[in-house]
Amino acid sequence: MIPSRRLAALLPALAIAGCTATAPTTAPRPQPVAAALPSVGLESVIGQDAAALVRSFGPPDADVREGTARKLQFSSAICILDAYLYPPSTGSGEAKVTWVDSRQRDGRSIDRASCVAALARREGGR
Repeated sequence: MIPSRRLAALLPALAIAGCTATAPTTAPRPQPVAAALPSVGLESVIGQDAAALVRSFGPPDADVREGTARKLQFSSAICILDAYLYPPSTGSGEAKVTWVDSRQRDGRSIDRASCVAALARREGGR
């Protein structure tokens, strides 16, 4: 049995120990979401073959081939669009646009879809 003096001395300590804060519960961290590149206006280019691009924009200003890859470049008074075409991974079939880059004529960036729209509006395909 604990003497009453000892018990009296332990009671405040036990009372304080019961008031200690518990570790805060942390909310689950939000998982990162893969950001999709904006594609509005790009659907007329991505997935198209070279003939479809020529029908849309006229003859390319540059046609560069490297191995099985091809880059068609179209320009307007506003911007320059580079369309990169690659054959299907199976190795057979027509090369299709898988990526496009765009820039203003002075090299500054411009939204790719805006450039596609500007090219589609140009007179005589130029």
